[in-house]
Amino acid sequence: MSSGFSDRKALHLSIRNKKEQAGFRLAPLTEEQARVICTWTYPPPYDLYNWKPWETLLARGEEFADPDIRQKQYRSVLDEEGRLTGFAQLFPMAGVTRLGLGLRPDLRGSGLGTAFVRAIAEEALRQKPANEIDLEVLTWNTRAIRTYEKAGFEITDTYERMTPNGPAEFHCMVWTGKLPGGPASVS
Repeated sequence: MSSGFSDRKALHLSIRNKKEQAGFRLAPLTEEQARVICTWTYPPPYDLYNWKPWETLLARGEEFADPDIRQKQYRSVLDEEGRLTGFAQLFPMAGVTRLGLGLRPDLRGSGLGTAFVRAIAEEALRQKPANEIDLEVLTWNTRAIRTYEKAGFEITDTYERMTPNGPAEFHCMVWTGKLPGGPASVS
């Protein structure tokens, strides 16, 4: 005979494991998907991640609207049913692939973040196996930092740099491929 607590705990663990193993697929980011991403609205304080309207990006010639840069650097992140769940930028630097990423606003807090970030890091590694994989995150964004750590990133540096809103402090996080408390998933 099982207790209700044990059943609820087993169900919670089952749901958590499914989220942690969620399947994501990266594909070239289409203009249609980029236009949709420009309509996403994040609540404060995350609203600084909102994109400008598509027409503004086009008029300014910004990289997200540039078909050549979009094809080379940007990927859509799709779930198992092919739905757009987010995007990734795989920015090439000397010996490094710097990640930029965004999860669809309604999926924030859903438990998908770790699998989402790992899928992006693994795609970056697949494309450029010799490159280090890193990302920058604002130091106040503790929610994202925890997700990145769970996905196998470690803080390696902290510095200030300019943003459209003025100077801000960032962590640079490098992907080790290690899960907290577990072995490395890459060699």
